[in-house]
Amino acid sequence: MSSNNKIACPLDCYDACQAEKLQDGTIKGSKEHKTTDGKLCVKFANLLKEEKLEKSYFQKEEISLEIGLSILVDKLKNTTPSKTLFYKGSGNLGVMQSAPKKFFSLYGSSLTRGSLCDGGGGAGIKQGRQNVVNPPLEKLINADVIVVWGRNFSVTSPHLYNLVKDKTFVTIDPICTPIAKKSKIHMQINPKTDYELALLFTRFVNMQDLEDKDFIEEYGNNADWFFDITRNRPVVSYEATTGVPLSLVNDFIDLIENKSVAFVIGLGVQKYFEGAQIMRCIDSFAAYIGAHKKDAGGVWYLSNSSYGYEKQFEVKGTNKKVSIPKIDFNSYELVFIQGANPVISHPNIKKVIEGLKNPFVVYFGTTYNDTCEYADLIIPSSSFLSKKDVRLSYGHELKAISEVVEEKNPQTISEYELTNYLLEKFGFEKLKDEDEIISYYINHKPKVEEFETFEFLDELDIEPLYKEKTSENFYLITAKNKNSLNSQFANDNFVYLHSSCNFKEEDEVLISSKYGSAKFIVKIDDNIKDNCAFFYAGNKNVNYLTPNDEDESSFSAMYQEVLVEIELS
Repeated sequence: MSSNNKIACPLDCYDACQAEKLQDGTIKGSKEHKTTDGKLCVKFANLLKEEKLEKSYFQKEEISLEIGLSILVDKLKNTTPSKTLFYKGSGNLGVMQSAPKKFFSLYGSSLTRGSLCDGGGGAGIKQGRQNVVNPPLEKLINADVIVVWGRNFSVTSPHLYNLVKDKTFVTIDPICTPIAKKSKIHMQINPKTDYELALLFTRFVNMQDLEDKDFIEEYGNNADWFFDITRNRPVVSYEATTGVPLSLVNDFIDLIENKSVAFVIGLGVQKYFEGAQIMRCIDSFAAYIGAHKKDAGGVWYLSNSSYGYEKQFEVKGTNKKVSIPKIDFNSYELVFIQGANPVISHPNIKKVIEGLKNPFVVYFGTTYNDTCEYADLIIPSSSFLSKKDVRLSYGHELKAISEVVEEKNPQTISEYELTNYLLEKFGFEKLKDEDEIISYYINHKPKVEEFETFEFLDELDIEPLYKEKTSENFYLITAKNKNSLNSQFANDNFVYLHSSCNFKEEDEVLISSKYGSAKFIVKIDDNIKDNCAFFYAGNKNVNYLTPNDEDESSFSAMYQEVLVEIELS
């Protein structure tokens, strides 16, 4: 075991790496942590170089932390609790970051429900197998074929990819991503037709008598009904709508026959109104071929990282919960924003910006971001290097541990400290001892119970986006950038189009949807499917185009449920 100080990477990534600070002060990846394996990615390097927020501000004027906390308490004591909103982001994913929600729950603030990220897909998986839990990492490592579906695996999960880089890959994505270029088969699918491709796969598997009858008999309910859905249309019509040639589908079925298959699924497949149904359809196909309950293979999505742990900051109460994509910031007197940047990441940001102009806005985080421009009070959170934490992963079962490796700036305050400060000021019981909470997460090893019964999707009601598609408009799609993480680090504010479009490199264009419009500079990239307008996550203007409405199942955002028109500006 290493005697070096441990550092858990707090970034919102699948890999959840662990670093070490050596005796000479340098930081390197931990060899003890299987996923990290001694290597750190460019995002962690960017995190170390990121300029930290080290001062408090009130109405743009620098103040001391003590005065900032006093202003916060005064505002909370003079505001009706139900007219306050607690809004938390994913800028830091350590378990201790959940502490402030405990205070705001007891205080009586409105809380959010749903997700800006993975909610629809998670809801679909839960409907089929009760919990959103990934198989053990070894089952991915031992799989014969890895199907990368709507996820740029080698970019968003570079450490996980490094463990399996010699496997046979299949990629399903409208973008010819780096992992697609490394794949034996790439199916450049039309957006929001993933469920149709899953049905087509199921149809081919059944025609070739390759379904896993033993799995279906022992664990499956409604498998026959699921297959019946696939027979509602001629096979050739699936080819027309998905854009995937039947010959490629046949090659894929041949490739996976008698193989253990792992599916790593990204967010792109479920950023739609019927995202839960789409994910459940993919998961049902995986079950139909028996990918589950095997020694190798399975389905990996964003798992519930806290599954099997007792909540150390349990929130009980009758707080009003508002759907996160539909939030009207203007309806509150005070908005407390923790580690989030809704001015960039929230759908329909024109409405967000207008809404933030009226309430008293408190921002609490480690860095100065775009949302800070609309904050009345800014309180700096302590750096991840100066506070204890544990990072649970939504990509695998491993955990990363953070110890204090640098002295805390006295003008900053940790999430745990702020919560206890507020609890004390309002007469509530304080939190458990910090070391007791950390120790619980370090030492507890949850028992991950596999599902007892798999419920196949038995009916389908999806409104295809291609029914509204014309030759004049484009599907809006987004993906992660290698050098940034959502709105953190370097922003890429371009729109990427295929060279077959009527626009040229560096053209300034106006892009419009029924929700809003914004100007962009064009970059030509033939890795993008010709009917798509592609934007990297964190683009400062793309969310002028997206709907602030919720999906059908999980109170979650549906960024890609939109078509856009493009014209020269």
